[in-house]
Amino acid sequence: MQAAISPPVTARIIHRGIEPYQHTFDAMRAFTDARTEHTENEFWIVEHPPVYTLGLGADQSHVLAAHDIPVVQTDRGGEVTYHGPGQVVIYLLMDLRRSHPKARLFAREFVNKIEQAVINTLAAYNLAGERKEGAPGIYVSEGQWQGAKIAALGLKVRGNGCTYHGVSLNVDMDLTPFSWINPCGYAGLATVDMKTLGVTVPLAQVQNALAQHLQELLTAS
Repeated sequence: MQAAISPPVTARIIHRGIEPYQHTFDAMRAFTDARTEHTENEFWIVEHPPVYTLGLGADQSHVLAAHDIPVVQTDRGGEVTYHGPGQVVIYLLMDLRRSHPKARLFAREFVNKIEQAVINTLAAYNLAGERKEGAPGIYVSEGQWQGAKIAALGLKVRGNGCTYHGVSLNVDMDLTPFSWINPCGYAGLATVDMKTLGVTVPLAQVQNALAQHLQELLTAS
């Protein structure tokens, strides 16, 4: 008897436009609280007004000078990061059990695939990105800006395998607010965007490109 073939675990892509971080954060938690085994996975594409966000274990002292930018405590992993205009932010509201029954074990692979989606997106614009051991995110791997961080990720994986929060990629930003924090807890870590690396491209184009790469890597049959 032939085994039944599971339907594709695709994600619905939602464009939320420009939205205050706290509003999105509350909506992510409400969505995850309400979801059932039948709830469709979703990717939320959003652009935030300037905000600093703190992970669960973040040290507030890594915010060196907020300069009137709101600081929001979250329940994701990681340290402090900055979100602002000109940055692609995609939140991944997924049920990992649908693609891997042992969701806790799959979480590491989940992070790896998100990072790979960023690397693939950058490569499409002839930019080289790489991982750093023990420092989640993607860093420039060559040239004048080698070692600078261009993408950050922070996730919440609940005990039932449901995820929220996600990934951000710097496209065309005012990078100054990154200098007012220790990004991801690293003093003096340089942060860069695609424009500084010589790529001027519409934000919407990069939003769609990253969403497509995430879809290809994170959804399964």
